[in-house]
Amino acid sequence: MRLKYLLVANCLLWAWACCLALDDSSDGLVRIGLKKKPLDLARLHAARITRGNGFHARGLGKVDDNYPKANTVYLKNYMDAQYYGEIGIGSPPQTFSVVFDTGSSNLWVPSSKCYFSIACYFHARYRAVLSRTYSKNGRHCKINYGSGSISGFFSQDHVQIGEIVIKNQVFTEATKEGLFAFSLAQFDGILGLGFQNASVGKIPPIWYNMVQQSLVSMEIVSFWLNRDPKAKIGGEVIFGGVDWRHFMGDHTFVPITRKDYWQIEVGDILIAGSSTGFCEGGCAAIVDTGTSLIAGPTTVVTQINHAIGAEGIVSFNCKNVVNKYGQLIWQFLVSGFQPENVCSDVGLCAYNGTKNASAGMETVPGNGENAACTFCEMIAFWIQVQLKEHKAKEKVFQYVNELCENLPNPGGKDFVNCDALATMPVISFAIGDKYFPLTAEQYTLRVEVNCTTVCLSGFTALDVPRPDGPLWVLGDVFLGAYHTIFDFGNLQVGFAKSIL
Repeated sequence: MRLKYLLVANCLLWAWACCLALDDSSDGLVRIGLKKKPLDLARLHAARITRGNGFHARGLGKVDDNYPKANTVYLKNYMDAQYYGEIGIGSPPQTFSVVFDTGSSNLWVPSSKCYFSIACYFHARYRAVLSRTYSKNGRHCKINYGSGSISGFFSQDHVQIGEIVIKNQVFTEATKEGLFAFSLAQFDGILGLGFQNASVGKIPPIWYNMVQQSLVSMEIVSFWLNRDPKAKIGGEVIFGGVDWRHFMGDHTFVPITRKDYWQIEVGDILIAGSSTGFCEGGCAAIVDTGTSLIAGPTTVVTQINHAIGAEGIVSFNCKNVVNKYGQLIWQFLVSGFQPENVCSDVGLCAYNGTKNASAGMETVPGNGENAACTFCEMIAFWIQVQLKEHKAKEKVFQYVNELCENLPNPGGKDFVNCDALATMPVISFAIGDKYFPLTAEQYTLRVEVNCTTVCLSGFTALDVPRPDGPLWVLGDVFLGAYHTIFDFGNLQVGFAKSIL
């Protein structure tokens, strides 16, 4: 499946950097200090990783405080939009900044043989001739993303992460980077921490080889993302262990539901304690450290953006459907028709439940019949929710038009009032047997625009058709609030409240 997050670039700013430092800590973890830079809209766009092709329940067991083979890599916090750290490839190691991405499975970095992609010239490039442990593979590959692709060929070499050296790891030397976003990205490449099923070429991901070579004592990877933009350390990823100082309480573990991605099931989403109703029966969710925002169905994201005062720009077409078909939709619903059937009877959707268009995914409604069907389905759902609350007709349509006014932008940017964060509602996700709340400070991003600061909603629209959807992507906005354990051994994900 393809997930797509596009933001429009505005200006380039920047601030300061810290030098790389190695800190031998007494807790047995190898810690690598990393740089960090502030963010503007152009670099926020560059920080988005567009997801490519290719998207078990037991307890974690006893976790020993003495995990001698746990390795910690400190992360750079790119103003809460992207987190990345440094690895070495080759002997002697050549240094690269990579995103540790649980939403993909391949490792790739730019190649010295990348001649015709401008993005390669802005980043470190791997030079096989400088490594005495390099082995030629040469098989060509292409990794597709929502808005482009990277292509190149497989090579084999040693990879160093912290003090761990993974021998004979197959990775991709990228010779063509089709995404302009990579030109502005602060990272050089991507290190996938997903499953081999989703790996291009079925290459064993680096984590598999860590386990096979007995380089870690526990089959877990843990993430702590520091959401303090002023902090020198942006976060940490630990291979084979956890840092108890960065969370409080016990982790809530839930099983993965699909062994391609770190996909789990979430339940209802609450706005200020009130149900949105959309995922009461369960929705899929991918836990993705390579995605900056929280992406979800337009129907719910619109409700959230309405509640937090986010401004969208697709309201006209939505209101047009309300004006032309609202009364008819109302009549069908009060007569007992189910919301999923109303739009077919109105004539805006095909009778087989499709949208009179391709079966592909829309990130945000646009124009044409397909968009009209999407608007109709959302409007029917919103009216049905209000009918259950016995709201008067006039109030219902007033509310629906307000929701139309707050539909998400096609580019994913939804601005909120920085001065109103204290009054914005808490948004909560039901995961396992508890709710995980997010405050306005946690679900918004502060971004530099023309020498001033604006605030963006951390929620963006993503509509995935069945059977894969409805789907949420819990990116760094969510993971910044909750320390996360990816448990490969037991095929589960655990969340606990993060602390600095």
